[in-house]
Amino acid sequence: MADKPVLQKPPGYRDSNMATPSPPPPLRPQQQPPPMRKTAGMPSSFRPKRKRGSCCRTCCCCVCITLVLIIFLLLVATAVFYLWFDPKLPIFSLASFRLDGFKLSDDPDGASLSATAVARVEMRNPNTKLVFYYGNTAVEMSVGNGNDETGMGETTINGFRQGPKNSTSVKVETSVKNQLLDRGLAKRLSAKFQSKDLVMNVVAKTKVGLGVGGIKIGMLAVNLRCGGVSLNKLDTDSPKCILNTLKWVNIQ
Repeated sequence: MADKPVLQKPPGYRDSNMATPSPPPPLRPQQQPPPMRKTAGMPSSFRPKRKRGSCCRTCCCCVCITLVLIIFLLLVATAVFYLWFDPKLPIFSLASFRLDGFKLSDDPDGASLSATAVARVEMRNPNTKLVFYYGNTAVEMSVGNGNDETGMGETTINGFRQGPKNSTSVKVETSVKNQLLDRGLAKRLSAKFQSKDLVMNVVAKTKVGLGVGGIKIGMLAVNLRCGGVSLNKLDTDSPKCILNTLKWVNIQ
């Protein structure tokens, strides 16, 4: 017998004998991670910057420390120098002063002075280990004081070296010839010369250096002023000279 043809089931047909399949569980929505919050960027004005002044402060500190060390070393070296060498200043005094050929003339043109001034300056080095060096010395001599001071010429003495514990006598000689003077001044000078009340003055400008172990240390400009006393006092005394340096330091 021939097979019966299989009938096609209409769409939507359900077989009552077949179990109804359970519906699939509902799909759970996937939880998405919360959106990332973007961190707000900090303004450039609030960002920490490297302090440029720190380098300057460091340099200043280094310079200050270096200066303090240098000053400290200089103080230590000076203290050692003074303790070891015990330095002392040179001593100057006016040993003698005289006027040779002192002559005052009264001419029709006025009074005139002719004379030769001779002075001897004593220079003493009291140090036992130090040497003094003297440069060329310009010397001026005069007589009288105040408004009556009258120049007696000038000269230059060559420089020299003075050893420890040494005394040196330097002779200075100047002269004037037919130097015109006021008649009143000439009379006053003549009277004081005859009575030995005439005041004499010696002024010198030089440079003094120090020597240690054959090493010459600098040259300091000094001014020397001797005298200021009358001739009769000079016969019995040798006045010390005043040493001036740095324009304001006076040492006698």
